[in-house]
Amino acid sequence: MIASMTGFGRARKETNAFFVHAELKSVNHRFCEINIRLPRQLLFLEDKIKKVIVEHVKRGRVEVFLTIEGGGLVSKTISIDWDLLDTLVTSTRKIQEKYQLTDQITTGQLLSNENILSIEEKEMENHELESTVLEVIESAALQLRQMREVEGKKLIEDIFLFLGQIEENVHIIKEYAPKVVTHYRDRIEKRIKEYVGNEFDENRILTEVALFAEKADISEELTRLESHISQFRETVKTNEPIGRKLDFIVQEMNRETNTIGSKANDPLIAKHVVEMKSLLEKIKEQVQNIE
Repeated sequence: MIASMTGFGRARKETNAFFVHAELKSVNHRFCEINIRLPRQLLFLEDKIKKVIVEHVKRGRVEVFLTIEGGGLVSKTISIDWDLLDTLVTSTRKIQEKYQLTDQITTGQLLSNENILSIEEKEMENHELESTVLEVIESAALQLRQMREVEGKKLIEDIFLFLGQIEENVHIIKEYAPKVVTHYRDRIEKRIKEYVGNEFDENRILTEVALFAEKADISEELTRLESHISQFRETVKTNEPIGRKLDFIVQEMNRETNTIGSKANDPLIAKHVVEMKSLLEKIKEQVQNIE
């Protein structure tokens, strides 16, 4: 199934202890890049989350937003520096005695000193939370994939429409191309007759026409262009990421089209070349969004 690189997926799950909500958003990117915004206590899950996502996304930039609510995520402990506290109290009393100060130091003042009292947080290992997070990520990634496939189907429909129009132009050029040499010979004879009448060297004309025919021969380019179109259609049938390969094929099609335009030296062919280049530009824009 052809997939676009743009999409969105969302999933959530609530248990007795947790509420987990995940959102995945993907956009175009040359490779597969996954950026995850996790609560600090869940950073250990980053690699596992990426592993789940890459099962559904092979190319594109994916932004992952994860929200978790509930207790039991961390354990908190209080740490007191008793030696520092003893020193502070003793020093305070000495200062009061020496300077005859009557104000009293309070417990709150002592505990507000961050050098004396600190609260330490430690991530708690919670297998239920881990399995819940990965389950929600899996659901969101699946929804993202489904949306990308729907978009991919629309892209291919548009691309095949443009590709069919290119094939029509190639067929017209292929049918018309042999006439280009004939038209050239007629123009040469007409000009020569205008200058010298009916007395002219026929061999000289044949030589000029032969040189022109060789220079303006676009049969190879047309054959390669048809081959690229066929290769494009076959590539779409493969069950793997094809965006970069299709982009390369379009570049080759554009190269052959440009060569046809420069070699043919004919206004009718030039008109069809311009139309094909316009269609190829549209295909290129669509292909750059394919996984």
